[in-house]
Amino acid sequence: MMTSYEIHPFNFPTTVLFVDDNADFLANLALQLDPGLAFRLFHSPVDALFALNAGTNSTPSVRSLFSPYPEREDDDLGRHVVDISLKAIHREIYNEERFSQISVAVVDYGMPGIDGLEFCRSIKNPLVKKILLTGEADERVAVKAFNERIIDRFIRKQDAEAITDLHQAIGDMQNLYFGQFERLLSDVLSVGSPRFLHDKKFAQRFRQIRQALGIVEHYLTCLPDGMLMLDTTGTPYLMIVRSEQNLIDDYHIAEDQAAPQELLEAMRKRNVIPYFWENQGYYSPHIKNWKACLHQASEIQGNEWYLYALIKNPPGFNLKYVRPYKDYLARLDEETPEP
Repeated sequence: MMTSYEIHPFNFPTTVLFVDDNADFLANLALQLDPGLAFRLFHSPVDALFALNAGTNSTPSVRSLFSPYPEREDDDLGRHVVDISLKAIHREIYNEERFSQISVAVVDYGMPGIDGLEFCRSIKNPLVKKILLTGEADERVAVKAFNERIIDRFIRKQDAEAITDLHQAIGDMQNLYFGQFERLLSDVLSVGSPRFLHDKKFAQRFRQIRQALGIVEHYLTCLPDGMLMLDTTGTPYLMIVRSEQNLIDDYHIAEDQAAPQELLEAMRKRNVIPYFWENQGYYSPHIKNWKACLHQASEIQGNEWYLYALIKNPPGFNLKYVRPYKDYLARLDEETPEP
């Protein structure tokens, strides 16, 4: 399920919290969960609430992505101009705790001392999505809680497809979680931003690429426009995206810089995309080995025509010390007690 934008400007795995006073149920549930899902198990509602409401369980703030625009006319007092910093987006890659953010709480309704609804009401972070696990007798209560927006989804434990439904619900809720705090950024980006973010057919291809490469996190880039993506091992891929106008501009810049005719001919054929990473993506006469900067390109026909190239381990990004998702999953495995 997507919001008005088809591709989130940035997205990375987050953690799901499960709370049920029955430790045996949690242990059995853990064996049925997707091994690629980051989760924490709690049979104590008090401990679970502490984890959820701790100050460290903060969400990425879009405020850090905006700053007053430094270059504006002194007499331009009728407008407040802001600058979007994509560097702030990229800084999330170096945040070692990014995966530990709890995006979804899956809570049993029938717990002694505090029931599931009281637990959900006690969660301080309004962005955390809530899934209630109920028995058949509790369905009426769950429907009422859903209608009152205390919970975001409920699943009956006894249903034959409960685990399948739970995985689907978690995926939906994690997607909605990102949509909440990205909405402001996305609305601003929709004006004069890379339009592929809002292109449904482009988004379909993007999801196929993510799946084929095993991508688990991505971040919008500029210079060049595209996406920086990482798989579970932290291997980076840069997806450069060029529109028709981008390609025309790239060609004219190279032509003005007296680029070799062989390079100009390659750019005219549009079966490659140059990535001149040492010069912010544009050709410069000091680039001698320009052939090494050409990358095989593919087309996407969406709302408009795009050309894109995928570059594994792209130069120009300092990603040596980025913590990969697999390391976080390994840490969670070590912390999870044996049943």
